[in-house]
Amino acid sequence: MSEQPSHLIMLQFARRIALQQVDQIDQWIAAEERREAERQQGERARPPKPDWVVEYGIGQGSPPTEVHAGHCYSIGKRNRAITREQALGLLADGLRACMHCRPDTELGLL
Repeated sequence: MSEQPSHLIMLQFARRIALQQVDQIDQWIAAEERREAERQQGERARPPKPDWVVEYGIGQGSPPTEVHAGHCYSIGKRNRAITREQALGLLADGLRACMHCRPDTELGLL
């Protein structure tokens, strides 16, 4: 019959396993701290949102389709920042104002 390991040997083994788990958790914490630092750095480096945006249609050289306020959630992927004067000019020329952010109201046209 084989001898069972002593209680002391089993406790030492359990301690080694626990230390390995703590090391793994420390690695996870360090990785999460790096990700958070990178996220914060990205937030600081992000350029400010423009005040006014013009959205373009699909296709190369397509005409503008809509004017948005810079904070609008409905701005499409094909867009360009514009100045207040450009936004006023486009809206005065009959370009559609976004129905969600109402740039015509913010610009004082209505």
